[in-house]
Amino acid sequence: MARPLLNPVCWLPASLLAWLLAWLLAGLLASCAWAAQPPQLSNHSAPSTQVLSVPDSQLRNPLVFVIYGDMRFTDASETIAASPGPRRALVEKVAAEHPDALFLTGDIPWHGGDMNDYRVFAAETAVWQQQHLRVYPVLGNHEFSQCDDPQCLANWWAAFPQIKGWRWYAIALGTSVRALALDSNDSLLPRSDQRQWLERELENLPQTVRFLVITLHHPPVADTGLLIVRRNERALARYLKAVARGSAARFIICSGHVHNYERFEREGVVYLVSGGGGAKPLGVHRDRADRYRDPTFPNFHYLRFELQGDRLQVQMLRVMDYQAASPHEWAVKDRFEVRAKPQLQSR
Repeated sequence: MARPLLNPVCWLPASLLAWLLAWLLAGLLASCAWAAQPPQLSNHSAPSTQVLSVPDSQLRNPLVFVIYGDMRFTDASETIAASPGPRRALVEKVAAEHPDALFLTGDIPWHGGDMNDYRVFAAETAVWQQQHLRVYPVLGNHEFSQCDDPQCLANWWAAFPQIKGWRWYAIALGTSVRALALDSNDSLLPRSDQRQWLERELENLPQTVRFLVITLHHPPVADTGLLIVRRNERALARYLKAVARGSAARFIICSGHVHNYERFEREGVVYLVSGGGGAKPLGVHRDRADRYRDPTFPNFHYLRFELQGDRLQVQMLRVMDYQAASPHEWAVKDRFEVRAKPQLQSR
């Protein structure tokens, strides 16, 4: 027979006690990494000229780029927090695409303070190095796991020396595609360093840019059942909504953090969640706003973008035999296109 609980609230009715425990648990969860607001960190970024440029002459025709994230590179013996089979299969499949650019939406190592996780990343993605792929990552919350900020950033920049000193930066893929890689661990609220940088970038966006791709880790839009969108990213979404109306470019926002795939469109702005890179899958309750309706699960996947004139053709390619030791079966599970805005005729 179980012992009675001896605590100051033992006199409360069982239903009320259960409600109080649930309320306390909800508060605890709201304070964890899933829902926490980003700290006001010092600005480690370089001056506002932090732009990486790839001229049109160095890009394929058609231009192809890939986006995905949440891999959690770590020792292959770890099979609960991450799935090494799908993770490795995705690396090989992405390499086979030979993309002009590869954007990673964060949580690349499992623990940013564990240099072995970065060594596993380097070993498992050696084919990317051999092909000299242009890799453009953003910081996730796991990049700040098990280390203080300066050490975390030092490890990050050692793994990605092409962006050393930058927590956020821009990429010009030719004249028609511009990408902005943001750090959602830092503030995106008005008057923050990063927000002011973003505002300058958008105010000075070249008129030749037809598509603007913004990558970050935490999602500005996600299925409501997750209760995962934070004030930081909600503020970003409000700002982008206002700016997108008057911009000559179409906005595509791609995040990670949710270990699944989601697709939304709000007033002409496309929001994608691509967090199926190998981390432990997370089921979602898809509301009506989510344009991806396939209920099958899990979604280990990557997103492939191909520029065809005034259209970006997008495919979500998913690992089908994810339980195999060496997965190799793939299927296109979502397909859509994003049309550029009509160009104004010059007088």
